[in-house]
Amino acid sequence: MLYSKILVAYDGSDAADKALDSALKLAKLNHFSKLDILHIFNLPTYVIGSSVVIPPVVIETNYLDYSEQVIGKIKEKITDFSNIHIEVRSGAITKEILNYADEIQADLIIIGSRGLSGIGEFVLGSVSHNVVQHAKLPVLVIK
Repeated sequence: MLYSKILVAYDGSDAADKALDSALKLAKLNHFSKLDILHIFNLPTYVIGSSVVIPPVVIETNYLDYSEQVIGKIKEKITDFSNIHIEVRSGAITKEILNYADEIQADLIIIGSRGLSGIGEFVLGSVSHNVVQHAKLPVLVIK
C-alpha cells in the first residue's frame, strides 16, 4: 500500500471538494486506506494596542453552524467508505493541519489549492502554500 493514512484538509470550497474527490479515488486505489478529513474554523481575534478583542458569541455560532454544514457536505460524499474519520478543530489553520497530520501519523496530506480565505490569503499567503512549505510529509495540492 502506497499510502495507508491520508489526511484531507477540507473547508467546503470548490477546491476542497476536488481535493476530497481525489483523496477518495486515491484511497480506493490504495485498497481503502484510512482517510482522515479535517475541518478547521479560525475564530478571528483582534489585537488593538494592549487589548485583545474577541468576536461576539453570535460570530462563533455562525462558524459552528457553517462547520455543521461542511460536515453534512462531507457525509454526502463519503457514503461508500467506512474507514473515514472526520475531525473538526478551531485554531490557526496551517498549524492545526500540520499538528493533526503529526498526531495521526499521516503519510500524505491532500489539500485544495485555493480555499475560502479571500483577502487573508493575499495578505498571509495561501494555506496550501504554507502547508507545503512546513510539512514533514508529502503534500498533494489539487487544483
